[in-house]
Amino acid sequence: MKNIKLEIEYDGSRYNGWQKLGNNQNTIQGKIEEVLSKMTKENIEIIGSGRTDAGVHAISQIANFKTSTDMNIYEIKDYCNEYLPQDIVIKRIEEVDERFHARYNAKGKKYLYRIWNGHTPTAFHRKYTYYIKEPLYIDRMKKASKYFIGEHDFKSFCSSKSKKKKTVREIYEIDIEKIGPEINIVFYGNGFLYNMVRIIVGTLIEVGQGKRDIHSIEEILNLKSREEAGVTAPAQGLFLYEVYYD
Repeated sequence: MKNIKLEIEYDGSRYNGWQKLGNNQNTIQGKIEEVLSKMTKENIEIIGSGRTDAGVHAISQIANFKTSTDMNIYEIKDYCNEYLPQDIVIKRIEEVDERFHARYNAKGKKYLYRIWNGHTPTAFHRKYTYYIKEPLYIDRMKKASKYFIGEHDFKSFCSSKSKKKKTVREIYEIDIEKIGPEINIVFYGNGFLYNMVRIIVGTLIEVGQGKRDIHSIEEILNLKSREEAGVTAPAQGLFLYEVYYD
């Protein structure tokens, strides 16, 4: 059996997230498995580095699957990109060690959240940014973001639907940059809980609007209560940017 590693880019706008849900094939995983199964004439199951929610995008999602096909990696890639929907693309493909596991071997992830912050909204970026008309004070957001750096219990910053019992994660870095009307927030950490990035972004936005004190972040972390944090920012601004392995 070959173990094949995929690097996948997708526009999540019209899908119900990454994970296949029962008979619902309107997921990224479902679409890719359907094409691979038809190609190999095998029942293919792919393993992703993690789930992305409905409407969330990926610049670099990593997945792997096992197959006994005689097709080489170039033929597999070409077949996938011919028959997958145009909003799902296999960027890279390679054969890896049989023990490689896209989820268990991941050591860290980087996420990007995009905000369009100007008086006039955008027609072309509306599906890939969160539009906020009210001015955001970037310096306040940058100062508040430093409270998230390091290892913390992020229970206040994960959805109540999360099934994870352990809520301690480490964020290595948060970069916030404004380029014209666009604000990019990049998160780099060892792992992220369900909706964690979107809730942190929602909280930072409230800080940037002056609705929340910069120093309140430390208290919110200590309280370990979802009700204390900000709103969950919309899905369309979020991108899985990179997954790290040894």
